[in-house]
Amino acid sequence: QVQLVESGGGLVQPGGSLRLSCVASGIIFRIYAMGWYRVAPGKQRELVAVITVADNTNYADSVKGRFTISRDNAKNTVYLQMNSLEPEDTAVYYCNGRLGSRDYWGQGTQVTVSS
Repeated sequence: QVQLVESGGGLVQPGGSLRLSCVASGIIFRIYAMGWYRVAPGKQRELVAVITVADNTNYADSVKGRFTISRDNAKNTVYLQMNSLEPEDTAVYYCNGRLGSRDYWGQGTQVTVSS
């Protein structure tokens, strides 16, 4: 049974930081591309960041320079370090693991940026 479990969300003031974690089980983590997506209120799901098996990364323009995705294959974990958070970053953040047609999602973690 495949599980992706996110943690680390919460309420933070503008300009603050959070680190999201996603622990995967039931897959050979190191061969999966991993990503973070988000769904903001009233908006469609959007890609935030992805990291390949070769540690290549790609980011949405809106988060470049502020967010960093990384992975630890020994811990089956992908991280999203979020700095200089803005109210526009408020969303439910979802972890994704992808290998060919195999596509797995976590349950999501809420991030709220507000003063």
